[in-house]
Amino acid sequence: MSEARSPHPRTVERVMRRLARAMTGLELPAVEKISEEQAKDPFRILISTLLSARTQDATTHAASTRLFRVARTPQSMARLPVRDLARLIYPVSFYRNKARHVKACCEMLVGRYGGRVPSTMEELVTLPGVGRKTANLVMILGFRSPDNICVDTHVHRISNRLGWVATRAPDETEQALYRATDRRWWPHINLYLVTWGQNVCRPVYPRCGDCVIRPECRRIGVERRNGT
Repeated sequence: MSEARSPHPRTVERVMRRLARAMTGLELPAVEKISEEQAKDPFRILISTLLSARTQDATTHAASTRLFRVARTPQSMARLPVRDLARLIYPVSFYRNKARHVKACCEMLVGRYGGRVPSTMEELVTLPGVGRKTANLVMILGFRSPDNICVDTHVHRISNRLGWVATRAPDETEQALYRATDRRWWPHINLYLVTWGQNVCRPVYPRCGDCVIRPECRRIGVERRNGT
């Protein structure tokens, strides 16, 4: 693996500002859309993020919408049988396991947290099925935290391609990005890089020729490209 060079703050700023402008008109990630539609409700952000793992955005959005029509609170969702939850969220990936996690998560929210989503990372990661990615996104979108970076596969891939980090796993990338980037960008990294990763900097055949941040990108690990 190539060694990362800590990016200059002005380099990070140029990348983030170019992405912010270039994202206009692009499809936003499903959880971002759900956050806007559901008035940034931490509970619905939590549940939709749980459903989104390894699932296409359109499927996540449709499944979340069906589920929230039936149950809008931890209390009402906890009362649903697992089989009903599974039916409502199908065909998200691993829908049976996710239905069990949703049920157990809602029961814990009711029993331990009084029906409210906890507002700290330490508490969020105690919920069934909730890892750092989900907890960070809830902190950012649900509680408007300026202190969190949410790292999924797109953020992990692109920050390694840029050469900002040299990591093998998303949790390592999260910690490396705290060191490599200015705090003011932390809440925006997920939105910008996920949107760009879904539309341009794809896992296979990234559209390097159409990429507005190409001058700042070391293209580490990019072997097959659309464009030169």
